[in-house]
Formats: sequence, structure tokens, C-alpha cells
Amino acid sequence: MEFVYSRETFPELGVAEFRDLLVRSTLGERRPVHDPDALESMLRHANLIVTARAGGLLVGISRALSDFSYCTYLSDLAVDLAHQRQGIGKRLVDRTHEIAGRHTLLVLLAAPRAREYYPRIGMIRHDSCWIIPRPDPTT
Repeated sequence: MEFVYSRETFPELGVAEFRDLLVRSTLGERRPVHDPDALESMLRHANLIVTARAGGLLVGISRALSDFSYCTYLSDLAVDLAHQRQGIGKRLVDRTHEIAGRHTLLVLLAAPRAREYYPRIGMIRHDSCWIIPRPDPTT
């Protein structure tokens, strides 16, 4: 199967299509897929989105924030479960880093299920990440 990789932007890449891929990739378990306003904001404010499509169907996405000179934060990397293990994720990471500039530091926080994946595509584990978690929406 042939995959087409492209840089896309909101609103051409729509919320429904983004949501559908998140659900098909399992990343939807950790993203606000039931909040279309949040998903729209995620797309609207990302300044670097790279997609993979098969016959027009969105099968992969890399959503990032970059200053294109020093740092690129890859906030979402999602590949449809039906299309995993075909190199799509690696290609999305590579294309994102290429567009942002190879001179930038590429930073990614791994989803629990994906922790073992990133070393296999050449990423290096970093042991000093610090976060301020989002508030618990149930309290």
C-alpha cells in the first residue's frame, strides 16, 4: 500500500477526521476525543502537522509545536492500528523533524503503550523531564 505524507493545516484537516484517527490509533484513550472544541484548539494552535494518508484516508498524524530554530515538541504521534508496523510512525517523526529543522531538539512524551517503540526508531530516552499535570476534571 502506498502512503502519501503531507504537511497539513487546520481547517483543511478537520476535527472529525482528527478525532476518528485518534480513536483508531488508541491515542484517543489519552486525548479529549469527546470535546470537539478542545480538538479544534489542538489543531488550530499546532504549527506543524504532518499526515499520512492511504487512498485519501487519514492513517497517521504527527502534531507538533516548533520554533523552527531550537526546539520542536511532538505532542501527538498517532497511527491507525490497522496500519501500524509499516514504518508510518518513523516516517512521520522523520518528516516532522526535517520540516522543523534537523538542528532543533525534538522532544516527545511517550504514551505508556509506546515507550518501547521510540528507542526502536532511534530516539534517546531522557531522564529529566518535569511536568505540571493538568488538573483532575472530576474534582
